[in-house]
Amino acid sequence: MSGKTVLIVDDEASIREMIAVALEMADYDYLEAADAREAHALIVDKHPDLILLDWMLPGTSGVELARRLKRDEATAEIPIIMLTAKVEEDNKIQGLEVGADDYITKPFSPRELVARLKAVLRRATPAGVETPIEVDGLTLDPIGHRVSTQNNGALTIGPTEYRLLQFFMTHQERVYTRSQLLDQVWGGNVYVEERTVDVHIRRLRKALGNQYDHLIQTVRGTGYRFSTRAA
Repeated sequence: MSGKTVLIVDDEASIREMIAVALEMADYDYLEAADAREAHALIVDKHPDLILLDWMLPGTSGVELARRLKRDEATAEIPIIMLTAKVEEDNKIQGLEVGADDYITKPFSPRELVARLKAVLRRATPAGVETPIEVDGLTLDPIGHRVSTQNNGALTIGPTEYRLLQFFMTHQERVYTRSQLLDQVWGGNVYVEERTVDVHIRRLRKALGNQYDHLIQTVRGTGYRFSTRAA
């Protein structure tokens, strides 16, 4: 498998099935939702890597769901491809203006869908997710699942601390609250106390050692950030 998960949001079961087969053949995992409410619950819980979103959904439309996702900091960065039978230019512009990354009109071929999906994922995938990322001699290799330094080689780091570091290194210079870190690193439906974040931050700093622990900065009254600048 590619390791990527795609959420298919369409109220027509036959279309979801057709897309699911194409995704399986291209080695993608997938989730399915028939309406916006079901889709939003899956997005918060599972954090898919991309959303294939039908414009016309029962109840809340796909455009309204896209607008809601892009307004929420926790979901704003998930790429969206709109699927629709609407071919008018104004509709395409509206879909792109609410934050969709691409727009495919029905009917479409499974091969075209997969090709466009791969292109969007390539654009949306930062270093540190599929390729190594390096900051001041600290390197995170997502393929080998290793963290190393120029001077001391590989570091011993726990799985949660690894996920924390990966998130920080791919989202540098931004402050995140404990609640946001729980959502992004542990998952939206994992019920653990916010102070759990503090415990893992301490472990991460210890694993990084004196040379790099300063990169994980405490922002009093708010949370934490990863930064190469002085706090």
